[in-house]
Amino acid sequence: MQYKNIRNRSFEKEFRFNTARSGGPGGQHANKTETQVELRFNIPESQILSNEEKQRLLKKLSSKLTKEGELIVTAESKRSQVQNKEEAIEKFYTMVEKALKRRKKRIPTKPSRAAKKKRLEEKKKHSEKKAKRKPPDVK
Repeated sequence: MQYKNIRNRSFEKEFRFNTARSGGPGGQHANKTETQVELRFNIPESQILSNEEKQRLLKKLSSKLTKEGELIVTAESKRSQVQNKEEAIEKFYTMVEKALKRRKKRIPTKPSRAAKKKRLEEKKKHSEKKAKRKPPDVK
């Protein structure tokens, strides 16, 4: 199943935003205004995601979820709340796309005959080089 259409779905209906005073740029302005944005998305209660997608997100993003299965994304690097909100949404989509993307199964390959031959020749050269360093065997 492909998950390229994540951004086309309307997740915004299910987002909850909280704001807080943040550090970061802005000087005194940052101390007076709530520019930090916290995006909350409850995965188990989502109407947009299928059960398979929910299970996959809960498994892949388990370290970033609350006990209730809520994904929290924060942004505070910009000076305005609107820019931080956009950044949090972008982070959310990137995170979800990465979690839903299936990894290609690795198909093990065998070394070719030429590669085997080359490896053995290199080993032989290395062995001869080491043997030449030894003192002569005089009896």
